[in-house]
Amino acid sequence: MPEHEAEARQGSPAREVGVFLRRRREQIAQRWADEPLFRAVFTVSRDEAVEAGRTVADALAEVATAERVVDPEAAGFTLVREQLARMAASRARAGLGTAQVSREVDALRPPVVDLLVADLADAPAGRLRECESALTVLLGTLRLVVLETALSEGEALIDRQRLQLLEVATPVIKLWDGIVAVPLIGTLDSARSQVVMETLLEAVVDQQARYAILDITGVPTVDSLVAQHLMKTVAAARLMGAECVVSGIRPAIAQTIVHLGLDLGTVVTRASLADALAHALHRLGADIVHASSGGAGSR
Repeated sequence: MPEHEAEARQGSPAREVGVFLRRRREQIAQRWADEPLFRAVFTVSRDEAVEAGRTVADALAEVATAERVVDPEAAGFTLVREQLARMAASRARAGLGTAQVSREVDALRPPVVDLLVADLADAPAGRLRECESALTVLLGTLRLVVLETALSEGEALIDRQRLQLLEVATPVIKLWDGIVAVPLIGTLDSARSQVVMETLLEAVVDQQARYAILDITGVPTVDSLVAQHLMKTVAAARLMGAECVVSGIRPAIAQTIVHLGLDLGTVVTRASLADALAHALHRLGADIVHASSGGAGSR
């Protein structure tokens, strides 16, 4: 028996598990590569799954050697959190919940325990039980780390999807050369108002727009916070060299604004998007001619 293994036998069960994990790293990685947690994530080649298994086995060996098998913050786990995050995110995208991910992590235990039992066949029964218990606790901590990482990745995914939905729900439309519009539909909150401002200002720069129309026809209510965001957006557009026109202020919203005592006197407003477009076109020197007028008269 090598000297370091003999020392491990005389030390704690956790340290002996650490030595075992390093000694059987390759066999463990090969067995894990066939488990769903690895196989379903690393689909390009089996070698990629095996390499990921080696990385996780090394991390577990470091945690066990440090005798921190119950500590999810152990340094060894830090080294594989990125790897675990990739695996957890992949399973989440596949529609698996935390319960299924937990079961997939649990499935990693039997192959390792089988190797441990075979590896310590000549050890006293009591020592084997202690080492098996330490390994079980270690893999239980790994499960906790994976689940924490999965939840964190899930929250990050939800945040990204929420931002994407906000961006999709805030389209900027080029109505004419130098005129862009943002038709708003639904409730405005601080996060969405910020997206509106950023999206509109980017469009002003990209389109070199001189007029930007904020149409709030589809906004059900306006409170003081929303009104303040609208004012900030108007002011920011002016700083970018564009005049901002707010359209679609319905009677109920107008009454709310008056009731709140908000001063929109410096903001150009129009009853509808069509009126706002006509205003912007007129300021640009263009006229809208009604076809029914036979070419005569302009708006």
